[in-house]
Amino acid sequence: MTELAWLHAALAAARPQAIGALLRYFRDLDMAEEAFQDACLRALRNWPLNGPPRDPAAWLILVGRNAAVDSVRRQKRLAPLPDESELSDLGDAETALADRLDSGRYRDDVLRLLFICCHPELPATQQIALALRIVSGLTVRQIARAFLVGESAMEQRITRAKARIAAAEVPFEAPGAAERAARLAAVATVVYLIFNEGYSATGAERADRGPLCDEAIRLARLLLRLFPAEPEIMGLVALLLLQHARAAARFDADGGIILLEDQDRGLWDREMIAEALALIDKAMRHRRPGAYQVQAAIAALHARAARAADTDWAQIDLLYATLERLQPSPVVTLNRAVAVSKLRGAAAALAMIEPLEPRLAGYFHFFGVKGALLRQLGQSRAARDAFDRAIALATSAAEAAHIRMHLDRLAGDDAPGP
Repeated sequence: MTELAWLHAALAAARPQAIGALLRYFRDLDMAEEAFQDACLRALRNWPLNGPPRDPAAWLILVGRNAAVDSVRRQKRLAPLPDESELSDLGDAETALADRLDSGRYRDDVLRLLFICCHPELPATQQIALALRIVSGLTVRQIARAFLVGESAMEQRITRAKARIAAAEVPFEAPGAAERAARLAAVATVVYLIFNEGYSATGAERADRGPLCDEAIRLARLLLRLFPAEPEIMGLVALLLLQHARAAARFDADGGIILLEDQDRGLWDREMIAEALALIDKAMRHRRPGAYQVQAAIAALHARAARAADTDWAQIDLLYATLERLQPSPVVTLNRAVAVSKLRGAAAALAMIEPLEPRLAGYFHFFGVKGALLRQLGQSRAARDAFDRAIALATSAAEAAHIRMHLDRLAGDDAPGP
């Protein structure tokens, strides 16, 4: 790893705890961000010359805190100031601060930061944007490109999120146990949505949005370090790892979508899969099933199958039935219908999804599945209608191209024999 890459990795890893601690000191998101940026600039100047500090996060917290206090002193905005003794002697203060971080305060700082970014006062779009900006450190330009909006629009979105938090008078104290339990699900959901923004990218979008998958996995692992005994967080990390392990096999050389059953399983990341499977086994021992654990278990059954023909569809059907009870959704039922088609045929699966059409009338994947089932049943005209609806609802060129491939096959089915 080059010196510049090491510095970037160290600063990115220290960012959540450093900004969390600075937020505790100053109780202002903008000031915490600015203090951290000042500390990063000093780190870029000092660390290559003097070597890295024993604890990069503690160094950044102290230097950022002092820089912000100095700035406030110059602008005469803060009174009274802390005693000078509290702000001097960098070496001694770093040691004491590192000890506090090691003793558990860091955990509360990061939790507070995550919970503030995922505050229920904010809509999901603002939660995701704020988490990527504050916790992950992505630039406004990077976030805007990932979400396919203008840079000024994304800047406004983040600014509005900060304003809402300020208006809601969000407390900056360490969250209590009850609050953590109540809002952990919201934090996990935001991480999952960040991953999906990257995972759903196709074509040219993959260059901009693809890295969101790596960032979501990093945030999920951070959550797991904060909640090491929480089985749903284990399930979340496992699910993201299993989905991301297939990244190299999901698209062909032209960017076309390759369905799971047609993917080259030799391209799947086995190291990532092994990590996920170990997490699932550990989560199951807690005997507290949740939606992320069940989804991870379904993905694990696909990962364990050496060939598509070896997939345990009966177990997948049972897991989807469990997921329907835990998290009722027409999309879950649609996914279960795919397993049912493998077990009991296309007619049974079609009967299962037909009642879902009013609720999924604007959902691309519903009509893709429906068209495929109708084609299996030999109902070419109805299949063509379903595929036409799917193309009209496609959100990317890759999705549209995938459906056109099905239409071409359908035309081949209808062509007269020699």
